[in-house]
This record gives sequence, C-alpha cells and structure tokens, in this order.
Amino acid sequence: MAFKFENLEVWKDSLELTGMVHEAASKFPKAESFVLTSQIKRPADSVALNIAEGSTGQSNPEFRKFLGYAIRSGVEAVACIYVARWRNIISNKDFKMIYNYSDNLITYSGAS
Repeated sequence: MAFKFENLEVWKDSLELTGMVHEAASKFPKAESFVLTSQIKRPADSVALNIAEGSTGQSNPEFRKFLGYAIRSGVEAVACIYVARWRNIISNKDFKMIYNYSDNLITYSGAS
C-alpha cells in the first residue's frame, strides 16, 4: 500500500461509518435529497477524508489536528441522525447502529 492511511485501522473503520450512513440515507424520503440526505453524507465522508489527508506527509501535531477535524465531522454526522430521528425519517435500528459506531470510532480516535 502506497499511502500511510491505508494501514490505519481508524481509517478503515471510518469507511464502515460512511457506508452505514450512505445506506441509511438512501432510505430517506426524496424530499430530503438536497437537505438532510446530502448534509449527513458530507460529514460521514469527511471523517475518512480528514484521517487520510492528515496522515501522509504531516507531522504528528498536524496529524492530530486532522484527527480533530475527523472527530468533529463524526459528531456532526451524529447530530444529523438526531435531526433525522426527530423528523421520523431514520429507523431506530439505523440510528442506534450509526450512533454506537460513531461513538466507538470517536473514542478510538482519541476524543475521550
């Protein structure tokens, strides 16, 4: 593997999160396509993208900064699932799965 991030377990786990969010968002009503569906996918993707961006060619302090961005994006994705739950457009199963996975990923990344 050519890039440092490809060997990071936290990056691999972040891909799982983006997959879960994409799957859940695909069930949202069409009226949410340009609103919450779009909004929830961006921070979920950003978790993986920030980990990758910060890992290669960066100092450890710089990498930690990008991990911080990734953590904040994960928290934004969690806030989005709360909005989706409030609007009754996400199943309890999907909510719990994304919430628990995000919590574990954020803790693993060093936020706690």
